Amino acid sequence: MKFLKKLSLILTTMLIVFSLVACGQKGNETSITEESSYNNEENKETGKEVLDREGNSIVLPEKIDRIISLAPSITETLVDLGLSDKLVAVDKYSLEVEGVNKDLPVFDIMAPDAEQIVALEPDVIFGTGMSKANSTDPFAPIVEMGTFVTVIPTSNSIQGIIDDIKFIGLVTKTEEKANEIVSNFESELKEITDKIENANLTEQKTVYFETSPAPSAYSFGSNVFLNEFLDMLKVKNIFADQEGWLSVSEEQVVDKNPDIIFTNAGYLEDVVNQIKNRSGWENINAVKNDKIYVIDSSSSRANENSIKAFKEMAAAIYPELFS
Repeated sequence: MKFLKKLSLILTTMLIVFSLVACGQKGNETSITEESSYNNEENKETGKEVLDREGNSIVLPEKIDRIISLAPSITETLVDLGLSDKLVAVDKYSLEVEGVNKDLPVFDIMAPDAEQIVALEPDVIFGTGMSKANSTDPFAPIVEMGTFVTVIPTSNSIQGIIDDIKFIGLVTKTEEKANEIVSNFESELKEITDKIENANLTEQKTVYFETSPAPSAYSFGSNVFLNEFLDMLKVKNIFADQEGWLSVSEEQVVDKNPDIIFTNAGYLEDVVNQIKNRSGWENINAVKNDKIYVIDSSSSRANENSIKAFKEMAAAIYPELFS
């Protein structure tokens, strides 16, 4: 059972990374303007057209009693909004989300079965851009059958995360709770960044964040919310001169010699020592100075719970500021 759970986590991480690379993470950061804010009172009326997170014009559903979520990041937000009892099906990775009924029907993110989904008579289906990674739209037949479907591409910025939360709150008529979640998220970010700003730091450390372990190592450059986190923490991502999610070699990391190494592969046994013992890595500053840290798996999901990873990174970088 322990092995199966580790395998599931590995597959989840790899699916997220490769799907984001395939999608190019484009689509939802420029579709929302001030005029179409999800806090706009006139947009809350059922039957009113609003822009979804892909930039499409949609009409809000009348009922939200039966919800299907096909992405763990969306499922987490739905649970945080107090809607776990309205979930009638999820993707298989969402079964790991705390608060989700483990007996719910499950669907494949990449190829959801349209007929079986419609048979559950959902009022709302939340899809993910990962489902369109193969340049096909598996939701098209579901929409044709008259079911409300809205796709939320993975956000690549903090503002995108905030807009996602507000949009999900708008669709599910939980705007007040969504605004509360956003407010808490922003407050916790500010509390940490203010403390760093007030410390008047002079040295900027360099960071390598491994989101998928060797031998198929992945990291990220700019235009990823985790890179924005690192910027806010006043450190430099060693791959910031590149963009999006990246396949990286061990030689590249050795050459860039980071001061700190982060990994979210906590599902691996003794992952810190695995990194330390990689051939040629003994001369990397982070390895020599024992600055390798396992970061919470929330770092792989662009939603409000990523604040857990942000706090852990802050504590690792500035132990003198955050105990």
